[in-house]
Amino acid sequence: MFFTDAEYAVVAAACERLIPADPQLGAPGATRAGVADYIDQLLGAFSFDPPRIWAGGPFSGRRGGEARFEAFLELSPLEELAWRIRIEGSRGIPEREFNGPVIGLQERYRAGLEALGADFASCDGPEQDARLDAVPEFKALLYEHACEGLYGDPVYGGNRDQVGWRFIAFPGDAQPRGYTDTEVSEP
Repeated sequence: MFFTDAEYAVVAAACERLIPADPQLGAPGATRAGVADYIDQLLGAFSFDPPRIWAGGPFSGRRGGEARFEAFLELSPLEELAWRIRIEGSRGIPEREFNGPVIGLQERYRAGLEALGADFASCDGPEQDARLDAVPEFKALLYEHACEGLYGDPVYGGNRDQVGWRFIAFPGDAQPRGYTDTEVSEP
């Protein structure tokens, strides 16, 4: 959607380095959960119509109800402007620069991937760690998005087969069952 094949390979390797699989614990890791797919879909959200920003609803169909999460919602003009600025940046477009120039996520990723190097995926673990540590702001951004991709709703491209949810024993969206008063009030 957004990344080239080479960029995707670097993102996937970096995410797996930040959230590695742990067979002993049963932790799925970033690769198994498809977090690079989540990040690619986030950065390429406007290549879809409607943009893949707000999943539909109210139900996913996983636990009953009509499956509507994959019917993404249209954005209002203000929502579209805000999300385009966040993802694409201001790009010198006057209506996007009312608060000054903004560097969007796409540009931040391109700069971060360039800093990691095109050969990142083929480097050994200690070299990958050193390169990630050399770009702490990008590493933090990548980790934040990797966590979103691991534990977010699968409709956004990550958490493949709900592996993140299963690992933490989260039932996911449980509508329309609802919760009892006791469940809601328990700490």
